[in-house]
Order: sequence, then C-alpha cells, then structure tokens
Amino acid sequence: MDWKKTLLTCLIILLGGAVVTALIFSTEPTASRSGATKETAMLVNVTQVEKGTYQPTIKVMGTVQPSQDVMLSPRVSGEIINRGDAFTPGGYVQKGEMLLQIDPTDYKNALQQRKSELQQAISDLNIEMGRQNVALQDYQLVEDSLSEENKALVLREPQLEAAKSNVQSARAAVKQAELDLQRTTIRAPFDAHILSRNANIGSQVATGSNLGRLVGLDTYWIEATVPLSQLRWLSFPQDGEEGSEVSIQNRTAWDPNTYRTGELYRLVGNLESETRMARVLISVTDPQAMNPENEGKPSLIIGAFVEASVKAKELTDVVKLSRDYLRQNETVWVMEEGTLQIKDVDILLRDAQHVYITEGLNDQAQVVTTNLSTVTDGAPLRLEGDDSTTAADTMSQE
Repeated sequence: MDWKKTLLTCLIILLGGAVVTALIFSTEPTASRSGATKETAMLVNVTQVEKGTYQPTIKVMGTVQPSQDVMLSPRVSGEIINRGDAFTPGGYVQKGEMLLQIDPTDYKNALQQRKSELQQAISDLNIEMGRQNVALQDYQLVEDSLSEENKALVLREPQLEAAKSNVQSARAAVKQAELDLQRTTIRAPFDAHILSRNANIGSQVATGSNLGRLVGLDTYWIEATVPLSQLRWLSFPQDGEEGSEVSIQNRTAWDPNTYRTGELYRLVGNLESETRMARVLISVTDPQAMNPENEGKPSLIIGAFVEASVKAKELTDVVKLSRDYLRQNETVWVMEEGTLQIKDVDILLRDAQHVYITEGLNDQAQVVTTNLSTVTDGAPLRLEGDDSTTAADTMSQE
C-alpha cells in the first residue's frame, strides 16, 4: 500500500503547483503607456550648390619612361683604346660628343689601300681612253665595211665601260673605308643621359656589341592608364592644338608642394592587359631640369611611379559636389522646406574629389552634409540656431 500513498502525494504536489502558477499569471500587472512623445527635427549641416562651368581634374598613375632609349653598339670591330670622361653611368653627354675610340690603325691602312686601288683604276681608264684614239683611227679606215656590232668592238667600247666601272667601284670602296675609319670613333647620337656602360679601355668589341644604354634628355614619357569612360573628356594634340595640361607629382620622393608639368601626348592603341583600361602617354620636356626655366625643380627618374593630374575638358551647366556627399545608389540628401528629400541624380563625370551632376539637383539646392543614422524621405530637419520645430508635435496616451 506504500506505493498508493506515494502516488497520492505526487498528485497533490502537482495539483498545488498548477494552482500557484495559475494564480501568478492571473494577478500579473498590465503595462500601460502614459505621458507624451514628441518627434523633434534632426540637427544637420548643409552646403548650398550652384550650377556653373567647371574643369575637372582626372588623376591617374603612371610610370616614367624615356622617349629615346638606345643600346649603343659599334659598327666596326676592334680594341677600345680611349673612353670619354662623361661615358659613365649617370653621366650626361651632348650630341656628337666622343664616347669610345676603337683602334683605327687597321682602318687607316685599309683606306690607304682603297685610295691606291682608285688611283690604279683611274690610270687604267686613262690608258684605255688613249687606246680609244688608236681604235678610232683604225675604224675610219674600214668604216663602210663593219656592222654596228663589230664597230663597237673595234672602238673598244666594252673595254672603256669596264674601265669606267672599275673607277666607280674603287671610289665606292674609298668612301666605305672612310666611313669605317669614322666609325672607329663612337659618338653620342643625341643629348643623352648614360644609364649603363659595358665596355672599357682594352675591351675587344665586335659589330653589334652592347656598349651601354643611353636615353634622350629632351623628353620623357609617363605611361598611364585611364578608364575608358573618361577618355572622351581628354584632349590629345591635333591640328596644331595642344593636349590637356598635366601636373606630375612623386609623393614618395618629392616635397608635397613640388610638381612638374607636362602635356597629354598620345593615346596608345591597345588596352592594358590586366585592368583593361586605356593606355596614354604624357610628355614632359626637360625631364632632368637642366634648362634655366626649370632650375630648382626635381628630376624625373626612369621607372618611377608618379601621380598625374590631367585637366579635362570644361563641363557646362553642371553641379560640382564633393564625393563625400554622394549617397548610396547615386542619391543626394537635400533639405527642402525643413524636410529631408532623397534625390536621384545623373552623374556626368567623377574625378578624385568631386562628382559633376547634370540632373537631379536644382540651382542653390541645400545638400545635407551630415551623416544620419536614420534616413527617411520627408523626415524633419533643422539647422543649428533654428529654434522653430519643423515637424508637428504628436501626443498619444493610453
């Protein structure tokens, strides 16, 4: 019978717990809303915009490279017996300045030999012309009985042509020997900066040997990439007109306010393989700042990565707005009559700091510059110092 008592005790406990639970829920207090809520306008800052004519600046990155870049090679072979003092890495040379001297002895001897051969050919021609006089006398004796073919043989015309040909060949050999002798002196092909030297006094060089690398001093190029969408706003030289003006900065090596100027020069006819952007060349004259007008300006270094600011074509009747104030999905927040209006805008061009808008913003519009956590079209706004409330107070009480 003990199990019956145990069962009865459990049932009594469960029943008691259920009664207590029901009593707790039935006596829970009910929450009620009392008092009042007041919706106040959000405090914001605004900037007033206006339509006008602007010239955007498109910033691109590029690499400095020479417009003239040659590997110096000899056109004759021999031993280097002399070297110019300026022909050293980092040196500067002027056009026509001697860089290297190949031993000219063999070429002087060859020239003398060719001159002797020319004198011999001239002598042979003179002798043949003397023979022509004798042949002419013989021809006059048998003039009526010879054909035209035999007439040429009697007058020794083939021998005369051969003698003249030998003279011409000998003259050409002399000119070639003179050229070879001149080429033993290797000179700078243009005003140049020496980047490398691969030969020295005592070196044996052959035709086509790599003696060093020279780059021109007149102009350097900056090869940069530009998005295809921005190409139509750039000006390239044509019909006597100059290309877009460019300002170049090297933020790594130059002072912050230091820059060089250049000109947009060419559109390269293929896209950059990785980014699929257009390749353009920017021309910078006097890159080593050697002319008086560029005194004190920094020099461009080949291979350096630089920033170029290209002046684009003028845009008319557009609104210029900081990119910071362009919101998601190309919208702009505008304050109109104390409320927030979310405007869809049409953007004509973007540069590094601004967007240029053609549609969506009126002249003198007040653009909201404050970042808001909650954005609702028509939300009430107010400016600092504005004591009035632009939204109606709403009261509710339960």
